[in-house]
Amino acid sequence: MPIPASRVLVVADAHLGQVPPSVRDAFHAFLDTVPQDGDHLVLTGDLFDFWFEYQSVIPRKHFATVAKLQEVRARGIPITFVGGNHDRWGGTFFSKDLGIEFFGGEAELHLAGRHTFIAHGDGLTEQHWSGALMHRVLKHPVTVAVFRVLHPTIGFWIADLFSRHLADNTKDRAVLDRAAAAQRRWAAEYLVEHPDVSLVIMAHTHRPMVDRLSDGRTFLNPGAFLDGGRYAEITAAGVELKQFTTEQLRPA
Repeated sequence: MPIPASRVLVVADAHLGQVPPSVRDAFHAFLDTVPQDGDHLVLTGDLFDFWFEYQSVIPRKHFATVAKLQEVRARGIPITFVGGNHDRWGGTFFSKDLGIEFFGGEAELHLAGRHTFIAHGDGLTEQHWSGALMHRVLKHPVTVAVFRVLHPTIGFWIADLFSRHLADNTKDRAVLDRAAAAQRRWAAEYLVEHPDVSLVIMAHTHRPMVDRLSDGRTFLNPGAFLDGGRYAEITAAGVELKQFTTEQLRPA
């Protein structure tokens, strides 16, 4: 049985493919330098602007990032990927080819001694009817089945159009602020209703947050990696928001 990691690194919302190349380069540098022996890397959704696996085809534009993830696994560092509304359609490529534990929806894990509930967060605290509708449509088995029969070139072209639309919907700061407040309330209620859970992790709102109940149980949103390299660190001592910049790699 593997030894549980003493440090867990949590990353979400890089949206690689719809952000400047500098974000991708920073994430690759993060993978090269931050995860160390004994760590566990947890990706909590929307790492990619879009990800869909056909039987023998994956998105070519994300190959370099996939190669970096494989390098992390080759160093013996476990990776868990909980998909978001942009990239939950993974499959055996992650689990069999890369050795990454993949969840298309919610997950319960033990992280640094904490019984943890993880969900990307889409569909739970949407502040506009269109977001709730989009969540239902994109998760519906019929939608997935229809998309799967398309030629990959056509499928990825359609996905790119939808991905841009979804990205535009996340630019209203007031909407995101309301969603973040609703997410905080949702997590607090979940912790009250599930006394065996000591940590809830969600992303999606791009709002970093560590909210601790009076009994020490915690809600974490690591923020969006695209916003200056935000991530979070979980250890036995606590839960902490972090920020990675390539400036850290330059010699003094």
